[in-house]
Amino acid sequence: MEEWRQCGRWLIDCKVLPPNHRVVWPSAAVFDLAQALRDGVLLCQMLHNLSPGSVDLKEINFRPQMSQVISALSRISHHSIAQTKGIRPFPSEDTAVNEDDVYRSLEELADEHDLGEDDIYDCVPCEDDGDDIYEDIIKVEVRQPMVRKMGMTEEDKRNCCLVEIHETEAKYYKTLEDIEKNYMIPLNQVLTPQEMEAIFVNLEDIIKVHFSLLRAIDMNMVTGGSGLGKIFLDFKERLLIYGQYCSHMENAQKKLDELIATREDVRMKVEECTMKVQEGKFKLQDLLVVPMQRVLKYHLLLKELVSHSTDRPERQQLKEALEAMQDLAMYINEVKRDNETLKKISEFQKSIENLQVKLEEYGRPKIDGELKVSSIVNRTKQDRYIFLFDKVVIVCKRKGYNYELKEIIELQSYKMSDDPTNNRDMKKWSYGFYLIHLQGKQGFQFFCKTEETKRKWMEQFEMAMSNIKPERATANQHNFQMHTFEKNTNCRACKMLLRGIFYQGYYCSRCGTGAHKECLEVITICRISKSHRDFKANIEPGPLMVAIRNYHGTPAPPGKSALSFQVGDIIELLKGDPDTSWWEGRLIQNQKSGYFPSSCVKPCIDPKVRFPSRQSSRDADYYSYPWFAGNMERQQADNLLKSHSSGTYLIRERTAEAERFAISIKFNDEVKHIKVVEKDSWIHITEAKKFESLLVRPSAQTHQQNHRAVLFYSFRTGRVLPDTLPERELQAAGHDTALPLQVPRPLHLSNQHALPRYAGCLSYFLAPSLVYLALSCIAPPTGHSPVPGHIPIPDCYYLLF
Repeated sequence: MEEWRQCGRWLIDCKVLPPNHRVVWPSAAVFDLAQALRDGVLLCQMLHNLSPGSVDLKEINFRPQMSQVISALSRISHHSIAQTKGIRPFPSEDTAVNEDDVYRSLEELADEHDLGEDDIYDCVPCEDDGDDIYEDIIKVEVRQPMVRKMGMTEEDKRNCCLVEIHETEAKYYKTLEDIEKNYMIPLNQVLTPQEMEAIFVNLEDIIKVHFSLLRAIDMNMVTGGSGLGKIFLDFKERLLIYGQYCSHMENAQKKLDELIATREDVRMKVEECTMKVQEGKFKLQDLLVVPMQRVLKYHLLLKELVSHSTDRPERQQLKEALEAMQDLAMYINEVKRDNETLKKISEFQKSIENLQVKLEEYGRPKIDGELKVSSIVNRTKQDRYIFLFDKVVIVCKRKGYNYELKEIIELQSYKMSDDPTNNRDMKKWSYGFYLIHLQGKQGFQFFCKTEETKRKWMEQFEMAMSNIKPERATANQHNFQMHTFEKNTNCRACKMLLRGIFYQGYYCSRCGTGAHKECLEVITICRISKSHRDFKANIEPGPLMVAIRNYHGTPAPPGKSALSFQVGDIIELLKGDPDTSWWEGRLIQNQKSGYFPSSCVKPCIDPKVRFPSRQSSRDADYYSYPWFAGNMERQQADNLLKSHSSGTYLIRERTAEAERFAISIKFNDEVKHIKVVEKDSWIHITEAKKFESLLVRPSAQTHQQNHRAVLFYSFRTGRVLPDTLPERELQAAGHDTALPLQVPRPLHLSNQHALPRYAGCLSYFLAPSLVYLALSCIAPPTGHSPVPGHIPIPDCYYLLF
């Protein structure tokens, strides 16, 4: 028998390869062994199996490192440690004569027939008894009704599903209580807060969520379970905390094992606690798996319930709940996957010397390996190690087990082109492709060892470039870019979550919409103002400023290009801080941009500048206003407003397109939600009072005037100044301590459109008329009797800053 076949059998005996691995098939070739061992990870696992603790698996470098593996394995098989395991070493005396060319071609075979990294790790057996533990702990006996002659009816089956959901939830909550009472509280005496968090992650928050969920299910079962779908829809957002728990669960188990192995007090306390939970049947390590198993079961339980609710009126809501729980499961899995990806990126970061940037800012790693690189100017081929990310190519020179950074190539500025002139002599490193700079600057050529390797690299380059420049990124006036969403966000098109923890999807810098890549082609038209669509702005629109003095580049902005303008010119503010003297802007009439002194402009308050003609509410741009929350669910609005004082409000977009907007306002410690109806390009709460858009402001007279009232409030005098006051009077208004401001007050959602200070005053924008109407509907203000055609004006206004 050939030596490589004996090597394969020996690895199976060491429990590194599964018994049915293809290396022992009659049709096996030496390539099969090369593919399994190409990166050395299995060798480390083998050493760990032979002598636990001899290799710290956390210190393994997972990048491919092909070497003389069979010779090394043969020496290990003869080592005394391996011999004590009773495994016969190799090679034996009847070993076939080695043919040097067979082993010399291992690396070429692995490259030419590469099956991908996933195949390498698929061959490692993994015992996962999580499901068995869950079934053993949460199992319930569902009492079925007496079987009739024709068997169980659909109603009987539905009731069984309801009982199973209810009773398993109760059993699960009981398990969570056991963990808290019998483990978390006692272990808090011997573990630090950091160690407690490492082991139990956010289990305390999960317990609180399921206390509420079980109570809601209990109450619903009393009425027949018809509202179960709504319960899961309402709890979807709160269950997202499982993403954090599930992604840290494996590390939690390892941390617990480490503490038990190194600290006697922890080991004894854990053993003492274990005997209190089902008489020691399950270890804490087993119980920590149960939450992940439970949350991934909800969609299966609901799927069964939906299948037996064919004629039920709540079927549609149940289907929506099923989709929500499926979305939750995919979100949790993606969060886990992203955490693993970030660990891999961290390994790359540590191994690259003189790297000053965070690699995670460049997206997900696509592929890495050895290539030869030459620039278009310098044709010399150089050995380089390449890390390809979504946004960049990291070009390095190998230094032992580390790498020296040589170049960072930003893919946004390049296009890829094939080099069809493959080497006719079939020499290595002759299969190439180009990165060509879009503006004619220096390009690069990459050379691969084989044609198959070249195909693989080009596919990954195409995928990376497609991620940063998707085909439909600018469809329907949008400007979508890869984006990391700090908060959980739903896709505008499909309403499903943008999954993961970084670069989850795409963000439109004009309207603030989030979307999956695959949903870009079906996303609705960008909801920006007509003026911005005409200008075809490439960045998020900022507030408009008007020039109050001429500026022609003197004094010059330090290290920046100047923007020249005349008195009266309108400038869109791109970057501006009240505490800085230089701002960046874009001149509206010619779209030129640059820097200018902040003292040369003031906010433009003429409504005709931004809104030259009446717009429908669907065309208006509301994202620059602090009271506009964008797409937000009812529960999110409740959570945001409940901690604020009475009278605080926001306006949000609803997920239902038919009724796009809703006003959420807190009054007397309760958050009210009022739908805004859109019809025939008008919006209203009641038919008796219609408005052109959300931007219509109240006047001191009637709504028929429909103009945007802008008032200036002097800090010193407390006088309300009309916006027609000359500049000198505004300057004379002075500034002292601001007076207390009262309701209605917008929940301030963003400060990126902050208005600057000028002339010692600050701009006061009144709330939209609809908000006053909503507030008067809830409770008319004291001293104001509702008069048809009039809206009560409160005494004070909230400061926008």
